[in-house]
Amino acid sequence: MAEATGLITVAPRSVPARFASRVWRMRRLPLIPMFILAVFVFTGITANWIAPHNPERGDIRARNLPPAWLEGGSTKYLLGTDHLGRDSLSRVIFGARISLIVVAVTLGVGGVFGVLLGLVAGYYGGWVDELVMRVVDIKLAIPTILVALVLVFALGQSFIIIIAILAIAIWPRFARNIRGEVLQLKTMDFVALAKVAGASTPRILFVHIFPGVVNTLIILATLEVGIVILLEATLSFLGAGVPPPTPAWGSMVADGRDRLAVAWWISTMPGLAIMFVVVAMNLFGDWLRDVLDPRLRQLE
Repeated sequence: MAEATGLITVAPRSVPARFASRVWRMRRLPLIPMFILAVFVFTGITANWIAPHNPERGDIRARNLPPAWLEGGSTKYLLGTDHLGRDSLSRVIFGARISLIVVAVTLGVGGVFGVLLGLVAGYYGGWVDELVMRVVDIKLAIPTILVALVLVFALGQSFIIIIAILAIAIWPRFARNIRGEVLQLKTMDFVALAKVAGASTPRILFVHIFPGVVNTLIILATLEVGIVILLEATLSFLGAGVPPPTPAWGSMVADGRDRLAVAWWISTMPGLAIMFVVVAMNLFGDWLRDVLDPRLRQLE
């Protein structure tokens, strides 16, 4: 039965039509990247319960076993074992936890620091902006890997040092992008009205301007996740990352680089984990940018 709305009669859509409409709206969702990221987060959180073996304890009698689907493999070690007889699947699972912790802490520290500097530099301008941006330029001109190697060998290899290095590596990107947004927002009428109303500078920054940069911040944070994972894996591969025997994807790739001819799975499994998570995060970030950017939405 049709429903009358003013002068226009609208017929309600059938259940199949509504379902088809919802499926059509979901066509742009990055379902595969979202699934990969969900598995990554779930694995990192529940590593203690789902890992079949202790990732740091090996059985020398079972070293270099191939994955279960290859000849000589065993269902006890689905992804095979490394040169010390440690289960590759368990180490990949616990490596996801390490990557998840590193990403969360690094983005929390480096992201907050970069956002604060970007807000201050963009709002005040003048010599404050000049000083912050020159520091950003200097930081971006210094090779991160080289600085990391020097700091690790000078101060020692520890989890805190790695977090500090990664936070120092990513804060300039947050500062530069947020500063660019603030330069535009501070000229808006609502900021001028807030000043006329007597709002303090912190209130203007965090109540009036900051909500306007949240979309940019979310997109930037998602894209930085892949960079942080790659940086941590690179440092671990070079022996300057998470200290052993803690399983990290980069160090696992390094463990098998000399055995690719006889035990390719030692490096391949964590390498695939890095590739899938980074690609999925980048695709998810691109989709999020398209959704949150009003200029891109107008093009649809």
